[in-house]
Amino acid sequence: MASGVTVNDEVIRVFNDMKVRKSSSQDEVKKRKKAVLFCLSDDRKKIIVEEGKQILVGDIGETVDDPYADFVKLLPLNDCRYGLYDATYETKESKKEDLVFIFWAPDGAPLKSKMIYASSKDAIKKKFTGIKHEWQVNGLDDIQDRTTLAEKLGGNVVVSLEGKPM
Repeated sequence: MASGVTVNDEVIRVFNDMKVRKSSSQDEVKKRKKAVLFCLSDDRKKIIVEEGKQILVGDIGETVDDPYADFVKLLPLNDCRYGLYDATYETKESKKEDLVFIFWAPDGAPLKSKMIYASSKDAIKKKFTGIKHEWQVNGLDDIQDRTTLAEKLGGNVVVSLEGKPM
């Protein structure tokens, strides 16, 4: 069921910036988003970038020690969100980076919010071409343990996530 919700152009720009890893200067790399949240606008007609809910690559090691744990802390406990997380991980063979699309629908969110976010998910997913990993999360228990994300990324072949051994 489609909700009629549209995706703001800024959301698409953020996705494209995160997806394309062109060779950049150090300053440009630091400004690249590691993680970002998207929410519905106040009138619930558009999916927009949520103000102040992002982690920049340049924040890691400065104000952010563990980007994954900090991303989890950005999620509201009582409402839904969409998120993009640029996961850095290692398998036995190689280092990898993949974008993960996360649909956050915690048990404590109002039913109406869950319904509109669920019915609007396809609108944002269609704009995010090339996403390999999608994850619906219904509570902190599902997302706090990084092994769940590691399983989504590559099952038991993932040996580290964000530099932390599995």
